[in-house]
Amino acid sequence: MMIKNVLRAALVGCVQKTCAEMRDNMLRIGICDDQQEARDALRFGLEKVIREESEQIVYEFSTGESAVRWLKKHPGEIDLLFLDVEMKGMNGMEAAEQIREFDREICLVFVTGYPDYVFEGYKVNALDYVIKPAETQKLSEVLKRVRRQIFDGRERTFSFKNPEGTYRLPLSGISYFYSDKRKVNVVCAGQEGRLTHTFYGKLDEVEEQLFGVFVRVHQRYLVNPGRVTRIGGESVTMDGEDIPMSRAMKEEAVVKLAKAMLEGDKG
Repeated sequence: MMIKNVLRAALVGCVQKTCAEMRDNMLRIGICDDQQEARDALRFGLEKVIREESEQIVYEFSTGESAVRWLKKHPGEIDLLFLDVEMKGMNGMEAAEQIREFDREICLVFVTGYPDYVFEGYKVNALDYVIKPAETQKLSEVLKRVRRQIFDGRERTFSFKNPEGTYRLPLSGISYFYSDKRKVNVVCAGQEGRLTHTFYGKLDEVEEQLFGVFVRVHQRYLVNPGRVTRIGGESVTMDGEDIPMSRAMKEEAVVKLAKAMLEGDKG
């Protein structure tokens, strides 16, 4: 019975880790074209080559203006945007220029019926272009390039939503999480001082999602071991701030933090 329980726990742990990794490695795709038929054709073509378990088409836009407005309010929610060049109103090139003003990371791929526009894409750091009608082989090649650019050496992130939008923050920039009733606060240390984001959730769920990357030092606090500079008897110091450490969690927390600090020194 004990062996079965251990195996069951190990299996659950593997599943949780896999789910967390899938969330970090999910490729979210957007399509922007003012013609419904063109959006449908591109979506059908992409559905033939995307990986169902980790890639999905999440949003479609019918105008360049709507794409720009939405992306500005939802930073980091789309990784790859297929952008039609010849749209009425704000065309694809104009939309790309505005998107680059607030987002340098999103992958832009132009979709066009005229190869003459290809060289214009370099002005906005477009990853590639696709000639209409999009061929399956070309879409497959584009996705391979996107995967390499986004995920090779990509830093792990934490994503959450609140009334202000959807956020995806690099773990290295997060100092700690702390709970306050039904809310979780994400505290980030930057050059301009401390910045805090808040969302509804449970700290236990955050800890599970991060799968051991952060260390629980208190019922209300989950800290980034890479930013800890001192381990005291009742608190830890990080980014110039003392975070309380509870007696119940002290022994395990000290071991994990000390190990992380030593490994950091070796690096």
